Amino acid sequence: MNNLTITPRKLTFAQLRQVYDNPVKVTLEPSAYDAIEKSHQTVQDIIALDKPAYGINTGFGLLAKTRIPDEELELLQRNLIISHSVGVGERLPDNVVRLMMVMKVSSLAQGVSGVRRLVVDGILALLNHNIIPHVPAKGSVGASGDLAPLSHMTLTLLGEGKAYINGEQMDAKDALAKCGLSPIVLAAKEGLALINGTQTSTALAIRGYFMAQDLLETATVVGALSVDAAKGNDSPFDPRIHTARGHHGQSELGKTYKALVEKSGFRAASRGEPNFRVQDPYCLRCQPQVMGACLDVINKAGATLLIEANAVTDNPLIFNDDAPVAISGGNFHAEPVAFAADMLALAISEIGSMSERRIALLIDASLSGLPAFLVRNAGVNSGFMIAHVTAAALASENKSHAHPASVDSIPTSANQEDHVSMATYAGRRLYDMAENTAAVVAIELLAAAQGVDIHSQDHGWKTSDVLAKVHQKLRSKVAYYDQDRFFAPDIDVAKALVLGGELLADWADLRQDWYLAK
Repeated sequence: MNNLTITPRKLTFAQLRQVYDNPVKVTLEPSAYDAIEKSHQTVQDIIALDKPAYGINTGFGLLAKTRIPDEELELLQRNLIISHSVGVGERLPDNVVRLMMVMKVSSLAQGVSGVRRLVVDGILALLNHNIIPHVPAKGSVGASGDLAPLSHMTLTLLGEGKAYINGEQMDAKDALAKCGLSPIVLAAKEGLALINGTQTSTALAIRGYFMAQDLLETATVVGALSVDAAKGNDSPFDPRIHTARGHHGQSELGKTYKALVEKSGFRAASRGEPNFRVQDPYCLRCQPQVMGACLDVINKAGATLLIEANAVTDNPLIFNDDAPVAISGGNFHAEPVAFAADMLALAISEIGSMSERRIALLIDASLSGLPAFLVRNAGVNSGFMIAHVTAAALASENKSHAHPASVDSIPTSANQEDHVSMATYAGRRLYDMAENTAAVVAIELLAAAQGVDIHSQDHGWKTSDVLAKVHQKLRSKVAYYDQDRFFAPDIDVAKALVLGGELLADWADLRQDWYLAK
């Protein structure tokens, strides 16, 4: 395991990606413990005042007017967790749950949530022993916190429910015992602090953010390979065009496309062709504008999500400036996360949409100058005909998924919680969208490599060094398509290349300035 030290309000995307990619050994910056202990003491001072304080000595939601006797405050917190653990559906994957736990530690460690050090160290122990709580994916509306999923996360601390060690499911109490850990008993305010918050919505959206980045990068290099396969014009990548408009994303992508294709042997050779196009279709010509806009949207979403990853989002919050006080507010409302996830949905959908259009161009002999459906002896061979249909189906499916979740709301808790964000669904649906787009880009990769091979066979043209490496990595796993064969396994292999990052290593320097949120 890699090591990670959490400093409250200073989580970076590099650290979060580390948590997302692999199990980690996590410690908390020692100076944070003083604020944690002071905040817990303030909760004790509030209880001693014998005045109603929401969630500390009252019920929850519409039951906020119900006063709870001091001797039942621990039972109140336990009942909160077990009654709110009502999630359904498949479990969230380990990497999402790890992100949830790391962000929850960062939030609690800021000293305004009122929990004991014992609680924070309990979450750290789960992370450090790679104990993953069983968290069902469905059941949160993204307001009043991600109550159900965070309750399932908290169950493991209590020795309740199910958990996983190295993928093996067992009772949480057995998982704790196996690692020499004991269940904890929650004190006043602690259950509410653990389940109020946006950590599930944010973790799901951050997963979508990482996948959107990977897809944008891979689709860029595959799109550049399609420029060669389609004998495209490189003049749309002239930096003067993009400087004249001024968008960060467009300028960066224009610069990247130019660098990817400018040393390709296809450029000079194709300009001498009698059917050389002065203007290409938009799917080739407007790549900097469209993919650049996707980069800008990804950056805007990333800025929001990094703030949220470092935020305190439970309720009430505990302060002791002039006197101990619990202030009720609405930081648990995940509207910023919902908006960010909706923006990412737009980007992921458009990346796949442009990719599908380039596939359509490459299989159309009247546009590409290549054999129909990218296979010689078309007719007896269908080639890429139905692979394009699959890409079209996936791109169209993503259009439905891209409908904004944030514009939906449904009242809950007897209308006490009457407007919700739907951020949890907004973040969760990004995974399916990214999987769809990855398959579309994989089909484009196969098509572009096929087109480059055909031109190389017919004319001896060679692509640029970077694109040649991309081509070679595909060909090391998938052979040239010379006649019809069972094609689905090839798409699966290409999709694994798209999602695995193998196509990105050789041109990292060309995208080093893309992302603004670090």
